[in-house]
Amino acid sequence: MHTVAVLALDRVIPFDLSTPIEVFGRVRLPDGRPGYQVRICAERDEVDAGAFTLRAPWGLDGLRDADTVIVPGVADPAAPLAPPVRDALRAAAEAGTRIASLCVGTFPLASTGLLDGLRATTHWRAAGALADAHPEVDVDPDVLYVDNGRILTSAGAAAGLDLCLHMIRRDYGSAVAADAARLSVTPLEREGGQAQFIAYDHAPAPQGAELEGLLDWLRANLGRDLTLADIAARAGTSTRTLIRRFRDQTGTTPLQWLHRARIRQAQHLLETTGHSVERIGGQVGFGSPTAFRDRFKRTAGVTPQAYRRMFGSGGRRPAA
Repeated sequence: MHTVAVLALDRVIPFDLSTPIEVFGRVRLPDGRPGYQVRICAERDEVDAGAFTLRAPWGLDGLRDADTVIVPGVADPAAPLAPPVRDALRAAAEAGTRIASLCVGTFPLASTGLLDGLRATTHWRAAGALADAHPEVDVDPDVLYVDNGRILTSAGAAAGLDLCLHMIRRDYGSAVAADAARLSVTPLEREGGQAQFIAYDHAPAPQGAELEGLLDWLRANLGRDLTLADIAARAGTSTRTLIRRFRDQTGTTPLQWLHRARIRQAQHLLETTGHSVERIGGQVGFGSPTAFRDRFKRTAGVTPQAYRRMFGSGGRRPAA
């Protein structure tokens, strides 16, 4: 059985603490066996959790033989990490344990040095502070979670749930993860049911927003060779005004939004069809297979082939 050790640091955020406990603790395999054993570990017997005091049944030794260690967020992310906790996390990493942080739990994880040279994320409001405090970490404030293999980080609140479901899918496959998602009353994947390695970088425009109709048109025309001038003409405005409206309503530029929408559609096709990578790249509007592979890897963190191996259905379903 896979053992998950949830590290309860002083001033732990209760939401972040309870998410992995509930999600992993309720996983059942097809034969009815539990998929995970969940431990709550802490440096001391009692932990200040803000609204209540927590008694942790496991000490730091509970991290030693765990398969996964979860570092939830804390109320004061800048608080120094106690040397015994830092050493325990480093020892776990050296032993090959998977380590994941939720929300601002990225701060204590980063203070161990385990994120040096890696891409990571955290709650969007804390991303700037993380980048300032740990310039050796490649902070990406725009994604829901980042999977570096053995080291994973998530953004705030519900993104921690996304990351837990992603790890369940890695461990036991999509069927078990889907069941865990149903028990959590949440979709297994964000953005239209896609099994996304890293979900959409920017939220869509709010319903009823000025750009809503234009975004729908862009989604329907991803395969076309669209320029900024083409998009502005469709919107009936100048390119300068278009760029300003996009930044105000989506947080990005028109062409960046278009590229990411194309990658999301490519992920869907890689998951649900047996089409070649070259064909999929052309279907979503990339002029060459090389351009498609480069853009896909920059956005999703893996190559299209690797993504298909992880999440594809083997082409048994027809194209959506």
